[in-house]
Amino acid sequence: MEAAEAEVRLLLQEARESIEAARSYRRELQQRLRGLHQAREQIKDSATLTRDVLEQHFSDLKGTLKKLLDERLMSLLQEVDVIEQESIKPLDECQKLIEHGVSTADDLLREGESAVDGDVGQQNEKLCNFTKKALHIQLDSLPEVPSLVDVPCLSAQLDDCLLTILKNQIFRHGTVASRPPVQLEEFVEKPGGILVRWCKVDEDFVPQDYRLQYRKSAASPFEDVYVGSETEFMVLHIDPNVDYQFRVCARGDGRQEWSPWSVPQIGRTTLVPHEWTTGLEGYSLSSRRNIALRNDSQSCGVLYSKAPTYFCGQTLTFRQTVGQPDRRDSLGVCVEQRNGDDSLQRDKAVCISTNGAVFVNGKEMTNQLPAVTSGSTVTFDMEVVQLGPCSNEGGNFKLRVTISSNNREVVFDWVLDQCCGSLYFGCSFSYPGWKVLVF
Repeated sequence: MEAAEAEVRLLLQEARESIEAARSYRRELQQRLRGLHQAREQIKDSATLTRDVLEQHFSDLKGTLKKLLDERLMSLLQEVDVIEQESIKPLDECQKLIEHGVSTADDLLREGESAVDGDVGQQNEKLCNFTKKALHIQLDSLPEVPSLVDVPCLSAQLDDCLLTILKNQIFRHGTVASRPPVQLEEFVEKPGGILVRWCKVDEDFVPQDYRLQYRKSAASPFEDVYVGSETEFMVLHIDPNVDYQFRVCARGDGRQEWSPWSVPQIGRTTLVPHEWTTGLEGYSLSSRRNIALRNDSQSCGVLYSKAPTYFCGQTLTFRQTVGQPDRRDSLGVCVEQRNGDDSLQRDKAVCISTNGAVFVNGKEMTNQLPAVTSGSTVTFDMEVVQLGPCSNEGGNFKLRVTISSNNREVVFDWVLDQCCGSLYFGCSFSYPGWKVLVF
Protein backbone atom coordinates (compact mmCIF):
# COMPACT_ATOMS: atom_id res chain seq x y z
CA MET A 1 0.00 0.00 0.00
CA GLU A 2 2.71 2.45 0.94
CA ALA A 3 4.55 1.82 -2.31
CA ALA A 4 1.37 2.39 -4.29
CA GLU A 5 0.66 5.65 -2.40
CA ALA A 6 4.22 6.81 -2.95
CA GLU A 7 3.89 6.06 -6.63
CA VAL A 8 0.61 8.02 -6.76
CA ARG A 9 2.22 10.95 -4.95
CA LEU A 10 5.11 10.87 -7.40
CA LEU A 11 2.74 10.81 -10.34
CA LEU A 12 0.76 13.69 -8.83
CA GLN A 13 3.95 15.67 -8.34
CA GLU A 14 5.01 15.00 -11.92
CA ALA A 15 1.52 15.92 -13.13
CA ARG A 16 1.60 19.21 -11.17
CA GLU A 17 5.04 19.99 -12.57
CA SER A 18 3.81 19.23 -16.07
CA ILE A 19 0.76 21.45 -15.52
CA GLU A 20 2.96 24.29 -14.27
CA ALA A 21 5.31 23.79 -17.22
CA ALA A 22 2.31 23.87 -19.56
CA ARG A 23 1.07 27.09 -17.94
CA SER A 24 4.50 28.64 -18.25
CA TYR A 25 4.70 27.45 -21.85
CA ARG A 26 1.26 28.92 -22.56
CA ARG A 27 2.23 32.26 -20.96
CA GLU A 28 5.37 32.36 -23.06
CA LEU A 29 3.41 31.57 -26.22
CA GLN A 30 0.82 34.22 -25.36
CA GLN A 31 3.60 36.74 -24.79
CA ARG A 32 5.11 35.86 -28.15
CA LEU A 33 1.67 36.21 -29.75
CA ARG A 34 1.41 39.68 -28.25
CA GLY A 35 4.87 40.43 -29.64
CA LEU A 36 3.76 39.22 -33.08
CA HIS A 37 0.63 41.33 -32.81
CA GLN A 38 2.68 44.41 -31.91
CA ALA A 39 5.06 43.71 -34.80
CA ARG A 40 2.12 43.31 -37.19
CA GLU A 41 0.55 46.54 -35.93
CA GLN A 42 3.86 48.37 -36.27
CA ILE A 43 4.18 47.24 -39.89
CA LYS A 44 0.58 48.20 -40.70
CA ASP A 45 0.66 51.52 -38.85
CA SER A 46 4.02 52.53 -40.33
CA ALA A 47 2.84 51.49 -43.83
CA THR A 48 -0.33 53.59 -43.45
CA LEU A 49 1.67 56.55 -42.19
CA THR A 50 4.20 56.16 -45.01
CA ARG A 51 1.39 56.12 -47.62
CA ASP A 52 -0.09 59.28 -46.11
CA VAL A 53 3.32 60.99 -46.09
CA LEU A 54 4.02 60.00 -49.71
CA GLU A 55 0.60 61.11 -50.95
CA GLN A 56 0.83 64.42 -49.11
CA HIS A 57 4.39 65.04 -50.28
CA PHE A 58 3.66 64.37 -53.95
CA SER A 59 0.43 66.38 -53.75
CA ASP A 60 2.41 69.31 -52.34
CA LEU A 61 5.08 68.72 -54.97
CA LYS A 62 2.54 68.82 -57.82
CA GLY A 63 1.04 72.02 -56.44
CA THR A 64 4.46 73.59 -56.10
CA LEU A 65 5.55 72.51 -59.58
CA LYS A 66 2.35 73.90 -61.12
CA LYS A 67 2.89 77.16 -59.29
CA LEU A 68 6.50 77.36 -60.45
CA LEU A 69 5.56 76.55 -64.07
CA ASP A 70 2.77 79.15 -64.01
CA GLU A 71 5.20 81.73 -62.61
CA ARG A 72 7.77 80.90 -65.30
CA LEU A 73 5.15 81.10 -68.06
CA MET A 74 3.96 84.46 -66.78
CA SER A 75 7.54 85.73 -66.67
CA LEU A 76 8.20 84.68 -70.27
CA LEU A 77 4.90 86.16 -71.49
CA GLN A 78 5.76 89.43 -69.77
CA GLU A 79 9.16 89.34 -71.47
CA VAL A 80 7.43 88.91 -74.86
CA ASP A 81 5.15 91.88 -74.06
CA VAL A 82 8.11 94.08 -73.16
CA ILE A 83 10.09 93.22 -76.32
CA GLU A 84 7.00 93.69 -78.49
CA GLN A 85 6.21 97.10 -77.02
CA GLU A 86 9.80 98.35 -77.10
CA SER A 87 10.27 97.17 -80.70
CA ILE A 88 7.01 98.55 -82.10
CA LYS A 89 7.32 101.96 -80.44
CA PRO A 90 9.98 103.35 -82.91
CA LEU A 91 8.02 101.85 -85.83
CA ASP A 92 4.89 103.67 -84.65
CA GLU A 93 6.85 106.92 -84.43
CA CYS A 94 8.25 106.35 -87.95
CA GLN A 95 4.76 105.57 -89.25
CA LYS A 96 3.41 108.84 -87.83
CA LEU A 97 6.28 110.73 -89.49
CA ILE A 98 5.60 109.07 -92.87
CA GLU A 99 1.86 109.62 -92.62
CA HIS A 100 2.51 113.29 -91.82
CA GLY A 101 4.84 113.47 -94.89
CA VAL A 102 2.15 111.87 -97.11
CA SER A 103 -0.38 114.40 -95.86
CA THR A 104 2.07 117.26 -96.51
CA ALA A 105 2.83 115.90 -100.01
CA ASP A 106 -0.92 115.67 -100.81
CA ASP A 107 -1.40 119.29 -99.79
CA LEU A 108 1.62 120.31 -101.88
CA LEU A 109 0.33 118.41 -104.93
CA ARG A 110 -3.04 120.07 -104.75
CA GLU A 111 -1.40 123.46 -104.42
CA GLY A 112 1.00 122.79 -107.35
CA GLU A 113 -1.79 121.53 -109.62
CA SER A 114 -3.85 124.61 -108.76
CA ALA A 115 -0.88 126.87 -109.53
CA VAL A 116 -0.28 125.18 -112.90
CA ASP A 117 -3.92 125.18 -113.95
CA GLY A 118 -4.80 128.63 -112.51
CA ASP A 119 -5.55 131.96 -114.27
CA VAL A 120 -2.73 133.49 -116.26
CA GLY A 121 -2.91 136.70 -114.25
CA GLN A 122 -2.31 134.95 -110.91
CA GLN A 123 -0.19 132.07 -112.24
CA ASN A 124 3.19 133.73 -111.72
CA GLU A 125 2.52 134.50 -108.08
CA LYS A 126 1.08 131.02 -107.35
CA LEU A 127 3.93 129.26 -109.10
CA CYS A 128 6.47 131.36 -107.23
CA ASN A 129 4.82 130.59 -103.85
CA PHE A 130 4.54 126.89 -104.71
CA THR A 131 8.18 126.66 -105.72
CA LYS A 132 9.35 128.34 -102.50
CA LYS A 133 7.14 126.01 -100.42
CA ALA A 134 8.39 122.91 -102.24
CA LEU A 135 12.00 123.96 -101.64
CA HIS A 136 11.24 124.50 -97.92
CA ILE A 137 9.68 121.07 -97.48
CA GLN A 138 12.80 119.28 -98.75
CA LEU A 139 11.15 116.79 -101.02
CA ASP A 140 14.39 114.83 -101.37
CA SER A 141 14.49 113.95 -97.60
CA LEU A 142 12.86 110.58 -96.80
CA PRO A 143 12.60 108.88 -93.34
CA GLU A 144 14.61 105.70 -92.82
CA VAL A 145 12.50 102.53 -92.73
CA PRO A 146 14.25 99.51 -91.13
CA SER A 147 14.48 96.35 -93.18
CA LEU A 148 12.87 93.15 -91.87
CA VAL A 149 16.23 91.69 -90.91
CA ASP A 150 16.87 94.68 -88.63
CA VAL A 151 13.69 94.39 -86.55
CA PRO A 152 12.99 91.75 -83.86
CA CYS A 153 11.34 88.50 -84.85
CA LEU A 154 10.19 86.92 -81.60
CA SER A 155 10.32 83.19 -80.97
CA ALA A 156 10.36 80.85 -77.98
CA GLN A 157 13.32 78.56 -77.31
CA LEU A 158 12.09 75.59 -75.30
CA ASP A 159 14.58 72.87 -74.45
CA ASP A 160 12.87 69.49 -74.49
CA CYS A 161 15.66 68.00 -72.40
CA LEU A 162 14.00 69.61 -69.35
CA LEU A 163 11.37 66.88 -69.49
CA THR A 164 14.10 64.24 -69.58
CA ILE A 165 15.89 65.84 -66.63
CA LEU A 166 12.66 66.14 -64.65
CA LYS A 167 11.70 62.59 -65.52
CA ASN A 168 15.04 61.26 -64.31
CA GLN A 169 14.92 63.33 -61.15
CA ILE A 170 11.32 62.37 -60.39
CA PHE A 171 12.01 58.68 -60.90
CA ARG A 172 14.89 58.94 -58.43
CA HIS A 173 13.00 61.16 -55.98
CA GLY A 174 12.12 59.53 -52.66
CA THR A 175 12.87 56.13 -51.21
CA VAL A 176 11.02 53.70 -48.99
CA ALA A 177 13.09 52.31 -46.11
CA SER A 178 12.03 49.22 -44.21
CA ARG A 179 14.39 49.96 -41.31
CA PRO A 180 15.84 53.26 -40.05
CA PRO A 181 19.65 53.45 -39.82
CA VAL A 182 19.60 54.43 -36.11
CA GLN A 183 17.59 53.15 -33.17
CA LEU A 184 17.11 54.17 -29.55
CA GLU A 185 19.27 51.98 -27.34
CA GLU A 186 18.88 52.91 -23.67
CA PHE A 187 17.05 55.19 -21.23
CA VAL A 188 18.82 55.98 -17.95
CA GLU A 189 16.76 57.53 -15.17
CA LYS A 190 18.11 60.78 -13.77
CA PRO A 191 16.62 63.13 -11.17
CA GLY A 192 14.14 65.18 -13.17
CA GLY A 193 15.61 63.92 -16.44
CA ILE A 194 16.35 61.00 -18.73
CA LEU A 195 19.70 60.18 -20.32
CA VAL A 196 18.80 58.93 -23.82
CA ARG A 197 21.29 56.83 -25.79
CA TRP A 198 21.02 55.66 -29.40
CA CYS A 199 23.15 53.66 -31.82
CA LYS A 200 23.67 53.04 -35.53
CA VAL A 201 22.17 49.77 -36.80
CA ASP A 202 23.04 50.15 -40.49
CA GLU A 203 26.72 49.38 -41.02
CA ASP A 204 26.74 51.05 -44.44
CA PHE A 205 25.31 54.32 -43.11
CA VAL A 206 27.83 57.06 -42.25
CA PRO A 207 26.13 59.55 -39.89
CA GLN A 208 27.00 63.22 -39.74
CA ASP A 209 24.37 64.47 -37.27
CA TYR A 210 21.63 63.01 -35.11
CA ARG A 211 18.26 64.53 -34.30
CA LEU A 212 16.38 63.55 -31.11
CA GLN A 213 12.73 64.42 -30.52
CA TYR A 214 10.29 63.75 -27.70
CA ARG A 215 6.70 64.39 -26.69
CA LYS A 216 4.75 64.07 -23.47
CA SER A 217 1.62 62.46 -24.88
CA ALA A 218 0.39 60.93 -28.13
CA ALA A 219 -1.80 64.00 -28.69
CA SER A 220 1.19 66.36 -28.57
CA PRO A 221 3.52 67.01 -31.51
CA PHE A 222 7.14 65.84 -31.34
CA GLU A 223 9.67 68.55 -30.44
CA ASP A 224 13.38 68.75 -31.26
CA VAL A 225 15.42 68.38 -28.08
CA TYR A 226 18.88 67.73 -29.56
CA VAL A 227 20.70 68.04 -32.90
CA GLY A 228 24.38 67.14 -33.00
CA SER A 229 27.02 64.47 -33.46
CA GLU A 230 26.81 62.81 -30.01
CA THR A 231 25.03 59.49 -29.48
CA GLU A 232 23.50 60.41 -26.11
CA PHE A 233 21.75 63.39 -24.59
CA MET A 234 20.45 64.33 -21.15
CA VAL A 235 16.83 65.46 -21.50
CA LEU A 236 15.99 67.71 -18.54
CA HIS A 237 12.74 69.14 -17.18
CA ILE A 238 11.12 65.69 -17.18
CA ASP A 239 8.19 65.17 -14.81
CA PRO A 240 8.63 62.08 -12.60
CA ASN A 241 6.45 59.01 -13.25
CA VAL A 242 5.22 60.32 -16.60
CA ASP A 243 5.71 58.46 -19.89
CA TYR A 244 7.53 60.37 -22.63
CA GLN A 245 7.84 59.14 -26.20
CA PHE A 246 11.21 59.50 -27.94
CA ARG A 247 12.47 59.00 -31.50
CA VAL A 248 15.75 59.66 -33.29
CA CYS A 249 16.94 60.01 -36.88
CA ALA A 250 20.24 60.81 -38.57
CA ARG A 251 21.66 62.74 -41.49
CA GLY A 252 24.20 61.01 -43.69
CA ASP A 253 27.63 62.47 -44.31
CA GLY A 254 27.36 65.24 -46.90
CA ARG A 255 23.56 64.95 -47.13
CA GLN A 256 20.86 67.51 -46.37
CA GLU A 257 17.87 65.25 -45.83
CA TRP A 258 17.20 63.32 -42.62
CA SER A 259 16.82 59.56 -42.46
CA PRO A 260 13.56 57.83 -41.44
CA TRP A 261 12.69 58.05 -37.75
CA SER A 262 13.51 55.23 -35.39
CA VAL A 263 10.74 53.18 -33.77
CA PRO A 264 9.28 55.47 -31.04
CA GLN A 265 9.96 54.21 -27.52
CA ILE A 266 8.72 55.18 -24.07
CA GLY A 267 11.07 56.57 -21.43
CA ARG A 268 10.34 57.73 -17.89
CA THR A 269 12.05 58.62 -14.65
CA THR A 270 10.87 57.86 -11.14
CA LEU A 271 13.45 60.18 -9.57
CA VAL A 272 12.32 63.59 -8.38
CA PRO A 273 14.35 66.50 -9.76
CA HIS A 274 17.18 68.08 -7.80
CA GLU A 275 16.19 71.49 -6.43
CA TRP A 276 18.00 74.22 -4.55
CA THR A 277 16.36 75.41 -1.36
CA THR A 278 14.66 78.81 -1.45
CA GLY A 279 15.08 81.77 0.87
CA LEU A 280 18.85 82.27 1.01
CA GLU A 281 19.45 85.97 0.42
CA GLY A 282 22.65 85.63 -1.59
CA TYR A 283 21.14 83.46 -4.35
CA SER A 284 18.41 83.80 -6.97
CA LEU A 285 16.76 80.65 -8.34
CA SER A 286 15.18 79.72 -11.67
CA SER A 287 11.49 78.82 -11.87
CA ARG A 288 12.29 75.10 -11.64
CA ARG A 289 14.81 75.80 -8.83
CA ASN A 290 17.49 73.71 -10.52
CA ILE A 291 19.61 76.78 -11.40
CA ALA A 292 21.12 79.03 -8.72
CA LEU A 293 22.65 82.45 -9.44
CA ARG A 294 24.95 84.19 -6.97
CA ASN A 295 23.53 87.71 -6.87
CA ASP A 296 24.97 91.04 -5.76
CA SER A 297 23.89 90.61 -2.14
CA GLN A 298 26.68 90.94 0.44
CA SER A 299 25.12 88.05 2.36
CA CYS A 300 27.04 84.80 1.97
CA GLY A 301 26.66 81.22 3.09
CA VAL A 302 26.11 77.73 1.75
CA LEU A 303 23.14 77.12 -0.55
CA TYR A 304 21.85 73.58 0.08
CA SER A 305 19.50 71.32 -1.80
CA LYS A 306 15.85 71.35 -0.83
CA ALA A 307 16.09 67.73 0.33
CA PRO A 308 18.71 64.93 0.46
CA THR A 309 17.91 63.78 -3.09
CA TYR A 310 21.34 62.47 -4.05
CA PHE A 311 21.64 58.69 -3.67
CA CYS A 312 24.75 56.56 -3.97
CA GLY A 313 24.97 54.86 -7.35
CA GLN A 314 23.76 57.98 -9.15
CA THR A 315 25.79 60.68 -10.88
CA LEU A 316 25.38 64.21 -9.57
CA THR A 317 26.32 66.86 -12.14
CA PHE A 318 26.99 70.59 -11.76
CA ARG A 319 27.32 72.83 -14.83
CA GLN A 320 28.32 76.40 -14.16
CA THR A 321 28.95 79.86 -15.54
CA VAL A 322 31.97 81.33 -13.79
CA GLY A 323 32.44 84.56 -11.87
CA GLN A 324 35.36 85.85 -9.83
CA PRO A 325 36.86 82.87 -7.94
CA ASP A 326 37.72 82.65 -4.27
CA ARG A 327 39.59 79.94 -2.34
CA ARG A 328 36.52 79.38 -0.09
CA ASP A 329 34.18 78.63 -3.04
CA SER A 330 32.76 75.11 -3.02
CA LEU A 331 30.62 72.60 -4.93
CA GLY A 332 29.86 69.28 -3.32
CA VAL A 333 27.76 67.02 -1.11
CA CYS A 334 27.26 66.72 2.63
CA VAL A 335 25.53 64.59 5.22
CA GLU A 336 23.43 67.40 6.70
CA GLN A 337 22.49 71.02 6.26
CA ARG A 338 24.28 73.31 8.68
CA ASN A 339 23.53 77.00 8.99
CA GLY A 340 26.29 79.49 9.69
CA ASP A 341 28.96 77.96 7.45
CA ASP A 342 30.32 79.98 4.54
CA SER A 343 31.70 76.93 2.68
CA LEU A 344 31.39 73.16 2.30
CA GLN A 345 35.07 72.90 3.23
CA ARG A 346 34.07 71.36 6.59
CA ASP A 347 33.48 68.03 8.26
CA LYS A 348 30.83 65.60 6.95
CA ALA A 349 31.23 67.07 3.45
CA VAL A 350 33.28 66.55 0.30
CA CYS A 351 33.66 69.31 -2.25
CA ILE A 352 35.75 70.89 -4.96
CA SER A 353 36.81 74.52 -4.92
CA THR A 354 36.60 76.66 -8.03
CA ASN A 355 40.41 76.51 -8.31
CA GLY A 356 40.27 72.70 -8.49
CA ALA A 357 41.26 71.87 -4.88
CA VAL A 358 39.43 68.85 -3.39
CA PHE A 359 38.37 68.84 0.27
CA VAL A 360 37.31 65.84 2.38
CA ASN A 361 35.86 66.64 5.81
CA GLY A 362 37.48 70.07 5.62
CA LYS A 363 40.97 68.81 4.73
CA GLU A 364 42.55 69.56 1.37
CA MET A 365 43.77 66.56 -0.62
CA THR A 366 47.11 66.48 -2.35
CA ASN A 367 45.45 65.52 -5.63
CA GLN A 368 43.92 68.48 -7.42
CA LEU A 369 41.59 68.88 -10.40
CA PRO A 370 41.68 71.60 -13.09
CA ALA A 371 40.05 74.91 -12.19
CA VAL A 372 36.34 75.18 -12.91
CA THR A 373 35.67 76.88 -16.26
CA SER A 374 32.53 78.37 -17.74
CA GLY A 375 30.32 75.70 -19.31
CA SER A 376 32.33 72.80 -17.86
CA THR A 377 30.77 70.09 -15.71
CA VAL A 378 31.74 68.71 -12.32
CA THR A 379 30.36 65.26 -11.49
CA PHE A 380 30.17 63.28 -8.24
CA ASP A 381 29.81 59.49 -8.27
CA MET A 382 29.63 57.46 -5.06
CA GLU A 383 29.35 53.82 -4.12
CA VAL A 384 29.00 52.28 -0.68
CA VAL A 385 31.87 50.35 0.88
CA GLN A 386 30.68 49.33 4.38
CA LEU A 387 33.46 48.54 6.84
CA GLY A 388 31.47 47.56 9.89
CA PRO A 389 27.93 46.75 10.96
CA CYS A 390 25.42 49.47 10.19
CA SER A 391 22.50 49.98 12.56
CA ASN A 392 20.19 52.73 13.71
CA GLU A 393 22.90 53.78 16.16
CA GLY A 394 25.40 54.17 13.30
CA GLY A 395 28.58 52.37 12.46
CA ASN A 396 31.79 52.54 10.53
CA PHE A 397 30.66 53.53 7.02
CA LYS A 398 32.71 54.29 3.91
CA LEU A 399 31.80 55.77 0.54
CA ARG A 400 34.04 55.55 -2.49
CA VAL A 401 33.87 58.95 -4.17
CA THR A 402 34.84 59.88 -7.72
CA ILE A 403 34.94 63.59 -8.62
CA SER A 404 35.46 64.47 -12.29
CA SER A 405 36.15 67.84 -13.89
CA ASN A 406 37.54 68.79 -17.30
CA ASN A 407 38.38 65.18 -18.29
CA ARG A 408 40.26 64.47 -15.08
CA GLU A 409 39.12 62.71 -11.93
CA VAL A 410 40.14 61.91 -8.37
CA VAL A 411 39.02 58.83 -6.44
CA PHE A 412 39.09 58.50 -2.66
CA ASP A 413 37.30 56.87 0.26
CA TRP A 414 35.12 59.01 2.51
CA VAL A 415 34.72 57.50 5.97
CA LEU A 416 31.62 58.46 7.96
CA ASP A 417 30.46 57.57 11.44
CA GLN A 418 26.89 56.84 10.31
CA CYS A 419 24.97 55.19 7.50
CA CYS A 420 23.84 57.64 4.80
CA GLY A 421 21.18 56.49 2.38
CA SER A 422 20.97 59.92 0.79
CA LEU A 423 22.95 63.16 0.81
CA TYR A 424 22.41 66.89 0.40
CA PHE A 425 24.30 68.85 -2.23
CA GLY A 426 25.38 72.44 -1.93
CA CYS A 427 27.46 75.33 -3.21
CA SER A 428 29.01 78.53 -1.93
CA PHE A 429 30.50 81.48 -3.83
CA SER A 430 31.98 84.63 -2.39
CA TYR A 431 31.44 86.85 -5.45
CA PRO A 432 28.45 87.42 -7.77
CA GLY A 433 28.21 86.10 -11.32
CA TRP A 434 28.40 82.36 -10.60
CA LYS A 435 25.50 80.33 -11.96
CA VAL A 436 25.09 76.61 -11.28
CA LEU A 437 22.76 74.10 -12.94
CA VAL A 438 22.35 70.81 -11.05
CA PHE A 439 21.03 67.55 -12.49
